[in-house]
Amino acid sequence: MGDEDEKITVRVPRRFLEAIDFLVELDDFPSRSEAVRTAVRDMIYARVELVTDRIKKMQAAETAMAEKETLRKQFLQK
Repeated sequence: MGDEDEKITVRVPRRFLEAIDFLVELDDFPSRSEAVRTAVRDMIYARVELVTDRIKKMQAAETAMAEKETLRKQFLQK
């Protein structure tokens, strides 16, 4: 572990722990800790992408609403 690593305690369902242990037994991961670190990293990357996409869609919707309001005002002035 690096100097920046922090130890945390996490409660997980037994079936998750059994699945992690199975992956460790198959040499997919060298340890439970490495499996959990990988899972956390993958979840963070996926969530950041999901949230970023959601923000972009919200910004696009806000832009479309602003354009619609501008067009409405222009139309009503004629």
